[in-house]
Amino acid sequence: MQHLVAFILLGFGFAALVDAEVSAYRLDNGLKILVKPDHRAPILTSQLWYRIGSSYEPAGLTGISHLLEHMMFQGTENLAPGEFSRIIAENGGEENAFTGRDYTAYYQNLASDRLEVALRLEAERMRHLKLSEPEFLKELKVVKEERRMRTEDDPQDLTYERLMAVAFDASPYRNPIIGWPGDLDQLSLKDLRDWYRLWYAPNNAILVVAGDVDPEQVLTLAKKHFGSLPAETIHPPRVSPEPEQLGEKRLQVKAPAKEPYLLMGYKVPTLSNAAEPWEPYALEVAAHLLAGGESARFARDLIRGRQIAASADASYRAFERLPGLFMLDGVPAKGQTIEALESALRDQITRLQTEPIAPAEIERVRNQLTAAKVYERDALFYQAMQLGLLETIGLDWRLADSYVEHLAQVTAEQVQAVARRYFITERLTVAVLAPQPIAGDKGSATTRAGGQTHVY
Repeated sequence: MQHLVAFILLGFGFAALVDAEVSAYRLDNGLKILVKPDHRAPILTSQLWYRIGSSYEPAGLTGISHLLEHMMFQGTENLAPGEFSRIIAENGGEENAFTGRDYTAYYQNLASDRLEVALRLEAERMRHLKLSEPEFLKELKVVKEERRMRTEDDPQDLTYERLMAVAFDASPYRNPIIGWPGDLDQLSLKDLRDWYRLWYAPNNAILVVAGDVDPEQVLTLAKKHFGSLPAETIHPPRVSPEPEQLGEKRLQVKAPAKEPYLLMGYKVPTLSNAAEPWEPYALEVAAHLLAGGESARFARDLIRGRQIAASADASYRAFERLPGLFMLDGVPAKGQTIEALESALRDQITRLQTEPIAPAEIERVRNQLTAAKVYERDALFYQAMQLGLLETIGLDWRLADSYVEHLAQVTAEQVQAVARRYFITERLTVAVLAPQPIAGDKGSATTRAGGQTHVY
């Protein structure tokens, strides 16, 4: 599957939904339905979101949600492997899926008169998936290769994976979405069948349709195809509260790489769990103030100005089920050290905490964020994605309407307040990638892919 969409999803912001009202329904079996009409073109996107992702997985089963996503394309009681995709293509559409920490979602983009095709196929695989041993073994091999290429052979992604595992002691966000290698080795077809039966049920799903559609027609078709599917007794697993961090954590990752890499993460709340409702918006403004384009502080001061960094970034995800991390990362410029880069990033955090932020700088970030959010609302796919993500993580989909307004109300004082409250050493984890010789380079013929992690 194409999982780049998941990463785009996890970083994007929300635009105001003002063109049309969203119609909300719930079937007797618990299926939630959200319909967002947009009649600018005769097209639609149909998305089915399940409240299941890597943060629901217990020890020993990491990666099972992502593997099940692969299996959803490998045949049902009435469809041969690959037939789902073939039918969508024959109807002029495109389809795919993505797995995140808190969700698994499937989508089809089609002409508006082909909605019933998508709903019929999704209803078929919601409760009638055919999980066979040969297809399971094939897809498990595909997932292991995907993990090798995207994580184990990518030193920066490997560093991120190991930082998450060290930063969180109890939170399930410490586990990678794709799963740990040892868990993938021991997953069985029975594990997959049990996982599918438990979570892939109408009362654990949200159907979102956006485009040139009539809400009542969507409801009629949803009843026709999903209405007879039985609900499941759902018992979401308890989440262990993350214990208080008692000091800065540091780790070194030794892996084949051409250049060193620095990754820093401060534990912060999200919209689902913030002490004050304005804090996540202030954290997003802080991220863009530091690294929101060529006029932001990192680009102006560290890359072009002092030329300490070849690259530097800041990122934050407000829309997650559990508390997360405010991330800083970078690569030192030629002739600079990783220590100099870390010192410079820390100086930028101190400056954010102590120096008054100019009104013009806050206004620039507000305008930048607002323009980006408003631009995104032109895409049907992201209109639907906004609604599906909010509902899946337990937030009201109506929050999409007020997101830009909340960002516009963030003050310089609030940005400094969250920086002082959360950007402290007791919430910080620092990971340093220490490059090792790459296989094939001169003098490194015996070096293999993979790496080592040292926590100190």
